[in-house]
Order: sequence, then structure tokens, then C-alpha cells
Amino acid sequence: MSATTTTRRLAIGLVASFAALAFVVLPGAGDRAVESARADDAEFTLKIGTVAPDRTPWADLLNRYKKEVQKRSNGRVKVRVYLGGIKGDEQSLVRQVFKGETLQLCGVSTAAMSAMVADVDILELPYLFDSAEQADGILDGVARPHLEKMLEEKGFKLLMYSENGYRSFGTKGGFVKTPDDLKAKKMRSQESPVHVETYRALGASPVTISVGEVLGALQTGVVEGFDNTPLFTFAASWHQAIDHYTVSRHIYQPALLVINKAWFDRLPKDLQDILFAPAAKLQSRGRKGVRAMEPILLEEFEKKGIKVHHSTDEERAAFRKATRPVWDIRRETASEGGKAMLDAILEAKKAGE
Repeated sequence: MSATTTTRRLAIGLVASFAALAFVVLPGAGDRAVESARADDAEFTLKIGTVAPDRTPWADLLNRYKKEVQKRSNGRVKVRVYLGGIKGDEQSLVRQVFKGETLQLCGVSTAAMSAMVADVDILELPYLFDSAEQADGILDGVARPHLEKMLEEKGFKLLMYSENGYRSFGTKGGFVKTPDDLKAKKMRSQESPVHVETYRALGASPVTISVGEVLGALQTGVVEGFDNTPLFTFAASWHQAIDHYTVSRHIYQPALLVINKAWFDRLPKDLQDILFAPAAKLQSRGRKGVRAMEPILLEEFEKKGIKVHHSTDEERAAFRKATRPVWDIRRETASEGGKAMLDAILEAKKAGE
């Protein structure tokens, strides 16, 4: 079976499972799905949380990570993976990992991470990265030391990247082809300065709403649209409340797997190395898995009666121009470390890295 066929079957299966799950996992379902080993006899137990449901690239990545760590450590580290938000929303996951008691590791978007490490959301400035390949090179290269320092100062350690991907607009009543199409439109925004200021720059009215409340807000008219990836839009069942999807790709959103630094530092050196050993391979696999599903899921939108428009170069240029002031607004509030990371990214772009 080809990789394309496998990905397509996974995507179609995801659509069916998302319809049933509606982004809610019943109590205990996550435990039955991903916990197969008792931790009673382990030296250490590593608990991992994510809002991603089962049968997603994120779930695949974390379950593979679990298997690798348990195998390499010969059972000295037992790993428990909690999928589907059964441990809370993304910001709650970040706070739990910060405390290091109920969770020691989480996989979250950079916007969610910015709730505790503010300048992380600089990575989500509109049109900061021209392509996913450029983002990979810069994030893995010049940006990583700056990001690691920020995280460690707040008690976290970066294990590896994954991604949510490129965000686009899902709306009711028409496409978003120009900034004027968003004027005074109530749009759901992540609780991040970059996201809020991006909507304001486009003339929209941003409404910060947590993930679990967005579908209801769309259905009742509290908001008229949102921006997110096709994968997350299906995962959260938000597609049920829109009739148009504009592939604007205006924000590239990385994701991070971060671990409680104090917990990590207490591990013997050989176990620390084991926790990092699978990272590079799984990081690449995770990114490829997310990206391969986007075109397939866009086809599924159309099958479900959602009209899809791919922004033209001219349309993207107008959005890029309208949102460029967000870079300056965000720089004004950034720490010296945040400014240094942004400068490093921009220099790398100039150098063609």
C-alpha cells in the first residue's frame, strides 16, 4: 500500500471518527486506548497530555514515542499518553506540566505555550514563514537556542517540534478574499496577542474563546468564523458550523513537545538521553503526517458541502500588507530575548536559510 493511499484512508477514517467523537473523549477511553503497561514497577512514570484525538498524526507520534522510550529504557520509564483533551485544554496542559505533578510532558501549539512563556507566540506572526520548509530550517536552526532559553527560564525543556500547520479562515456566509471581508466580523481568536492583533489589523472583531466552546459559539452566532488548519477544524468538529473555507495560510503554527525541566533534571543521565533519542526521527514523521493530510481534508470539506477557495497571490499580498504592522506591535511588547529570536529569524530569511 502506498504512503498516499495510507494517508488518504487515515484522513477519511479521521473524518468519520471526528463526527462520532465531536472532540470529546468519554472518561476512561483515553486510558483504555493508550495505556497498556502498569507503572507500579517502573523507576519513573512520564505522563503526557494533548488535546489531539486518537487516529491523528499527533496521536501516532506520541504513541510511537511511548513505545520507543519504554523499549529503550527496558521498562525503567513507563509512559502514559492522555489523548483528546481528557486532561484539559491546551493552556491547562501547559500549567500542569509547569507544576510537574499530574503531567510531566505535553504537546501543544506555540500560541497555547505563550500563556506561560509569552514570547513564544512571536513564532506565529502573520506571514513570518514563506513555506513549511523554510519554517523547518529556521526553527531547527537559529530559532531553537533562543526558544530553548525562553522555555528553560520558565521551567520547561523543549523535547521536539511538531506542528498544527498553516491556519486559514473558516466562515459562515462567504469567503475571506480581502481584508474588507473581515471588517467588523466577529471571529474566534486564540488567547494570544499575535492572534488578537492580527484580527484587529484586518478590521475584524476578535473574540477569545477556548477550544471546547467554539462550536457552540459558531452555532449560536457569538462568532461568525475562525482561523485554524483543516486537520484541527475536523478534529474539533468546527466544520459543522461553517459553509466557506478560505485557504489563506496566513499563520504558520508550530507545536512543541515540552517537558517539566525539574522532573527531567532529576533523571539519571542515561534516561535523559533516552527521552531525547527518538525526537529527531519522530519530529520529521510528525510534520510529514500533518502536511500530507491537508489536501485530502480539503477535499472532504467540499464533499460535505463546504465551499473552498485558495487565495491567489494578489489576495495574499493584500493580507500580508495589512498584517505587517502586527510585527512592530509585537516587537514593542517583547522581551530582549523575544526580540533577539525575531531578529535571528529575519536574518536567516534574508540569508535564505
